Amino acid sequence: MLIVVLVIIMSFILLAYRSFIQRILKEKNAQHEAEVQHQKKLVLENIKAQESERKRIAVMIHDDIGNRLNILSLWLNNLDTKGDEIIKKNITTQMSSLIDSARSISHSLYPVNLESVGLVLYIEELIANLSGRINISMNVSPKFQKKDIFIEVQLYRIIQEFTTNVLKHSEASRVWIYIKDNKTNLAVIISDNGKSFEYDEVKKGMGIKNIESRIKSMNAAHKWKNTLHVGSRLIIKIPYNNEFPDQNSIN
Repeated sequence: MLIVVLVIIMSFILLAYRSFIQRILKEKNAQHEAEVQHQKKLVLENIKAQESERKRIAVMIHDDIGNRLNILSLWLNNLDTKGDEIIKKNITTQMSSLIDSARSISHSLYPVNLESVGLVLYIEELIANLSGRINISMNVSPKFQKKDIFIEVQLYRIIQEFTTNVLKHSEASRVWIYIKDNKTNLAVIISDNGKSFEYDEVKKGMGIKNIESRIKSMNAAHKWKNTLHVGSRLIIKIPYNNEFPDQNSIN
């Protein structure tokens, strides 16, 4: 009888201990998840603050300085130089260069016209601007629909950063961009045929950091598929809901 009582007591103690361990693990997991969500929120707020400031400066350059330069250019063209055509030509050339520089700086700070033009047309403009340096093709699924402006800006920045890195480092001749609306997520694939890179060796570089911080800000999953001397591929899946996707869902 005593043995039976002891067995019952030991069983009760083991069950209580197991329940205690499970509760501790559950609390630790909840704490870890809360920390992950907090870090993710900080990244999002930081990027939004950066984008807001970039937009403010870009709009100022685009609308204020750019417009003032255009007005000065018009005044100059109507100015009677009384034979000083060489001076007028030099000033006109410098003025045109300043206007182009202002537009370029504004565009690099923030895609000012993306909101009105839309992501696809804005990427097509980027492709056209780079057409003299590299062959870029884009395939967009017919079902693609306009996304939140924050998502579209981040995607544009990622594509811009990827192509910049390709031009600087990869010695590639081709870049492919693929955008598709799926049932639960937006899939974006960017690839090139360059010499590629070892991820662990370059992951601390600003280019990769910028790309991955923007991906993180969208609650997106991503995966690099690189083959040395063959090419690099970046796969991004942006969920339509607010849940953080499983990184293992990308194959």
